[in-house]
Amino acid sequence: LGRDLIKLFNYLTGYARNQYFDRLLVAPINLRQRMVEMIERERDFARNNRHARIIAKMNSLVDPQIIQKLYEASQAGVKIDLIIRGMCCLRPGLKGVSDNIRIISIIGRFLEHSRIFYFQNNGQDEIYIGSADWMNRNLSCRVEAVVPIENPHLKQDLRDLLDLYLTDQRQAWELQSDGTYIQRRPEPEADDRGVHQILMEQTLASVAPSHG
Repeated sequence: LGRDLIKLFNYLTGYARNQYFDRLLVAPINLRQRMVEMIERERDFARNNRHARIIAKMNSLVDPQIIQKLYEASQAGVKIDLIIRGMCCLRPGLKGVSDNIRIISIIGRFLEHSRIFYFQNNGQDEIYIGSADWMNRNLSCRVEAVVPIENPHLKQDLRDLLDLYLTDQRQAWELQSDGTYIQRRPEPEADDRGVHQILMEQTLASVAPSHG
């Protein structure tokens, strides 16, 4: 990663032209290609009755190529959960097209801005974080960087975080196939805390001074 970062800064400052990166996914060099390859890999795993799942969290999803690949993956049987704060041009829940795609937007106290990409990879989970949305401007028109997370504890933390977002019943608005959003509502006597409240409570608990 250190070597890749040196290459990236040399690229940004003009000391070097396009670089080959070992670990980083960098737009406009290799980020689009690698994202497409990972979506296609999940698609192929599903076609062969292997473990396949995609979860992605970002600001916007508008890139036609990525959307088409997600449709293909859905049709192959890949379960896809997307947490898209703003613009989304993919239509979930269309019969025969996107039956396996669910999309939510989290609206609450804080501006959702993090990007997390999870690929099940037949049980060899891969998780990435970075600055890029799935938009043409992010993938092809400017410099963005996405980094793999390999520490098992950090990977589990991010996976737990994604699950927390996906199970939110207070701040989540679910995108329908006709483009409308419906806000989720907690069942009677169920936990009615939104994801932002839960994260604040977890943070306060983690920094509280210990006694004894």
